Amino acid sequence: MELTLEAVALFALKLVHETDGGSPVLRDDLVMDGYEREVFGLLVRQGNLAAIQSKIADCVDQALEALGGANTVMGRELQRLATDVQSVGQLDELPAPLKALKDYLKDIQ
Repeated sequence: MELTLEAVALFALKLVHETDGGSPVLRDDLVMDGYEREVFGLLVRQGNLAAIQSKIADCVDQALEALGGANTVMGRELQRLATDVQSVGQLDELPAPLKALKDYLKDIQ
C-alpha cells in the first residue's frame, strides 16, 4: 500500500508543480518531502489512518486547486474520489478507494 500512497502523492503534486516544457517531478524531488514511501510505510505499520488521510488530503487539495477547484468537471471527480478515501474507517478498507484515486490522477496527467 505504501507504493500506492506515494504514487497518489506524486501524481497529485505533478499536477501542481509540473509545467509544459519543464522538468518532471520525480519521487526524490524536494516537493515530495514527507510523502515518500518510507514515510507512508511507517504510518501504515503504525496503523495511523488519520495521518495517512491527512497527507493524502494535503496533496489532493493542492491538485484540486491546480485543476481550477471543485466546480470543474475534473475537480468534481477528484473531490469525489478523495472523499471516498477520507470516508474510510479502517486501514484495510483503504486500498480500493486509494487505487481509484491513483488511477484517476494518473489518467489526468
